[in-house]
This record gives sequence, structure tokens and C-alpha cells, in this order.
Amino acid sequence: MSKPTFADASDANKTRLHGEELLHIEGLKIEAQNERGWSSIVDGVDLSVRRGEIVGLIGESGAGKSSIGLAAMGYARSGCRISEGRIAFLGKDLARLSERHKREVWGRNVAYVAQSAAAAFNPAHRLIEQIVEPQTWHGVAGRDDAEKTAIGLFSKLQLPEPETIGHRFPHQVSGGQLQRIMTAMAMSCGPDLIVFDEPTTALDVTTQFEVLIAIKDAVRNTQTAALYISHDLAVVAQLADRIVVLRNGKVVEAGPTEQIMRQPKEEYTRSLWAVRSMEATARPPAPKMLSVEGISASYGALKVLENVSLELPRGRTVAIVGESGSGKSTLARVVTGLLKHDEGQIAFDGQALPESYKKRSIEMLHWIQMVYQTPDTALNPKRTIRDILYRALRKQGTRQGTAVEKRARELMTLIELDEKLLDRRSAHLSGGEKQRVCIARAIAMNPKLIICDEVTSALDQLVAEGILKLLRRLQEELQISYLFITHDLSTVRAMADDVIVMHRGKVVQSGSKEQVFEGPHHPYTAKLLASVPEMDPTWLDRVRASRDARL
Repeated sequence: MSKPTFADASDANKTRLHGEELLHIEGLKIEAQNERGWSSIVDGVDLSVRRGEIVGLIGESGAGKSSIGLAAMGYARSGCRISEGRIAFLGKDLARLSERHKREVWGRNVAYVAQSAAAAFNPAHRLIEQIVEPQTWHGVAGRDDAEKTAIGLFSKLQLPEPETIGHRFPHQVSGGQLQRIMTAMAMSCGPDLIVFDEPTTALDVTTQFEVLIAIKDAVRNTQTAALYISHDLAVVAQLADRIVVLRNGKVVEAGPTEQIMRQPKEEYTRSLWAVRSMEATARPPAPKMLSVEGISASYGALKVLENVSLELPRGRTVAIVGESGSGKSTLARVVTGLLKHDEGQIAFDGQALPESYKKRSIEMLHWIQMVYQTPDTALNPKRTIRDILYRALRKQGTRQGTAVEKRARELMTLIELDEKLLDRRSAHLSGGEKQRVCIARAIAMNPKLIICDEVTSALDQLVAEGILKLLRRLQEELQISYLFITHDLSTVRAMADDVIVMHRGKVVQSGSKEQVFEGPHHPYTAKLLASVPEMDPTWLDRVRASRDARL
């Protein structure tokens, strides 16, 4: 295979001058195709990035953040086009390079870290084969040296068993681990610019802390540069030298991080951390509905849950928190009967639940529903929203056409969506709208319990706030109980009555939200709480310095 010849200006043996302008975007306009032709999704954006600098792009869903990040590589996703503007990178206008020359740049000079690592890896190949490919293809290193580089990055990113984790397939590691492995792959060639598109969204706070440090060190130590895309202003503040706030494809506000955080000029900027101010008030005790006693479970020979117990009252919320791999989602699988447990028992309204969903009655199956993290994969893209809700309603027992249609419309009202959306497919809905449809599908079964598995982690904070308010209203109106699996402790504060803290398959602390947050804390709980980013640009460096002083 012939090796690329594009611009070796980024080679490690050439001087990287701190502060030199690396990327300059001017008058960028991106259009998307729809049934009426082409419409603007990014309109007249100017942006620059210098070596050794991180520029944060923030804004709600649909603001144009990801489109701009991809355009920084000279790329427009399917159905979109870069219609105007200049994208100057290392002296070349990426928007006008040929496809062949762009491929010489991608991975070598510019790298991209996507939000969904699960969709980015080939499930048929071991991870190490995919990690070393950019280095060997671009001629950066031979196979042995490329593997050593990968292992070193695995270690820096706090991955377990860095020497051997690369020999696993993508499905054999957790989502958080897979996200860090993709970050390692992006860093492996020592690129000039890395575009990070929501890279820590799916990570627990302790893992996020380590990844943020690794990203910050990589940019500072190698004089590379980064565009960091996120909806979480507190996270962006820890990394970015400058922040650009976007809304509806236009720049609302831009400036040094300190100024944006301390004295934002626009009300929209101040609204971006609204969800962090939400707080669920204490409620009186309620009758016990779900009881999990002494549950242990395994994947083959590997024990993943050990002696886990919890109680969930009717109409209340128990949040399950812990880092990636702690057993949160596995516990949900056991409760739903998707995974058989080795020991213990589960009771629902005083009735013992069979360990397998196959042995549960239709009524029992309706009692417990799930809403998943990623609505894109939870909804059939070939079906309209009407078809999706009709199917759930017929499963529930509503058979007559007029009754089904009436209930479908009632569900749309419940989730605060226009009935006109019933005729659309999920691809034509926003992320927040899709998640509301997933909630409606769960409600269609008249459940007593909904397990919410990271339901807001893929959403920007304004949309997430709306979803949480919707869930709280539905709980009050329908007296539904929630098991809320999350790594976001601000979400716990907004939703939970009680909290279960899990670590390595065990419950290390449990109690009311006030007891868990206010202390005394188990050491692991204290670590979780200390890892939650604050709205202070100095937080990451302060916590890091404090941690290093203790070592």
C-alpha cells in the first residue's frame, strides 16, 4: 500500500511553535438537504485555533457544534455540504482538497474522537488491530512500535490491564473503556489537531476526570491543538482556553474561558447549566414495591454482582450510581429477567419474580419497562412514531383501532409532543424528541416501574432538563417508580429520593439522597463526589494538585 505524502509539517522532528495559528475558519456556511431543497445549519461562523490551545464549542442540540467540528477536517456528513467559507489548516484549504489528499490528512494531521465509540469500532476485529492501523498506514511507526505506543496511551488513560486490553473485541469492554480506547487511537499518530466530539458524555465522573487530564496534558505537552465539543459547560471550562457559544448555527458569544464563566454577556450562555440547579425535594415514605435481596450474578466464570440489595417504594426514585463496570446496568438486566441471577431473590408488590423473563406472566412483563441511553438505537428507523406506539399499545392489550389511535394521541400529549409527529420517522426527530417517544412507549404498557438507564447522558443540558422535568411530572401523575441508573450526580440530585452507590459489583453505600451526599461518606463515594466538575475553570487543576500531593 502506498503511503500518503501530504504536508509532513506536523512530523515530530519539526518544530511546533506554541501559539502559531493552526486552523482558521472564516465565513463557514453548511447546508443540509431536505424536502424543500437546501437550508442553512451553520451560518457565517468564524473560528481560529492555535497550537497548544483548546477551543470549546458549546450549545444545545442542533446548534451546529458537530457540523463545525467535522468541517474543521474538511468533511460534511451525508446530506450536508460546505457551501461557503474557508477552512485553512497548515496552509491548505481543507474544503477544497481532493478526497485523496483529505485521507492523507485524516488520522495523521487531524484526528476525530466521536461521541459513540460503540458505533466507531468494527465488532469483528480485536481492538489492538484497529488502534495500530492509523500509525502503520500513515507510516508513523511499524507494527511493534505502534503497539507499544497504544499500550502507553492505554496506561495514561487509566484503562485496566493496558498490556492485554487491546486483545479484546469491542463488545468485551465497557462503554467507558471503549471511549477511552478511541481517544487513545486518535492520539496515537501525534496529530496537530484533535476534534473531540462529546468524548466524556458516556463516562462516569471518576473516569471523566482522568480522561480530561489526559486530554489536557496531550495538548499542552505535544503542542497540538483541540476543538472540544460538549453541551456541558462545566466540563468545557476545565480544558478550554477560549469558549465559543453556538445557537441555531450562529455564534452567540465567544471569549476567554474565564470571562465566559464569570461574566457571560448573553442570557442563553447563563442558561446552559440550568440542570445543575435542579433539586428534588424530600418526600414522605411510601409503601415498598420492589425488593432486591442478596442478588449475585455472573457472566460465565466472572462474578459481576455480589450480594446486592435494595428497596424501591411506590412512586419514588432510587438512583444507582457508580463508575463504568460497577454493575449498574447488569443489575437492571437481572431485575428485568434478561440475566439470571446466581443467588438471592426479587419481589414485586409482594410477589416473587421468576429469575427469567421467559417464566414471567404477561402482567409481570408489563410491570417493568426500560428506557435506554441512546434513543437512536432504541427506535426502529423504518417505522413511524405511530407504528411504534401502536405496537406497544397492542402488546398491552388495546386492540380496537379507534382506541389505539386515541391512546397514541393521549401519550403524545403526556410527553408534550405535537400529534403531527406521529407520522414522522425517528430520523426526523431531535434527540430529545426521540427520548420522549421512548418514554411514551414505556408508559403505553401501564408500568409500575421504569428503569431509566442513562436516559439523559446523550442529551444537551437544556434538553436533559426538559426530560427530567417530564419524568418527575409523569411520576406525580401516574405514581410510577423509577430505578435511575446514571453517572451524573447532578441528575441524582434532581431526581432521586434514595441512592445506591455501587463499586465492582457491590453496594458500598446506600441511604437517602441527603445521607449519601452530606456524609459521612464511604471512600469511594467521597471519590465520586470529588470528581464532579464545578463551574470553576481552575477546578481540574486544583483537584489534580490536591490528589498528587496525597500520593
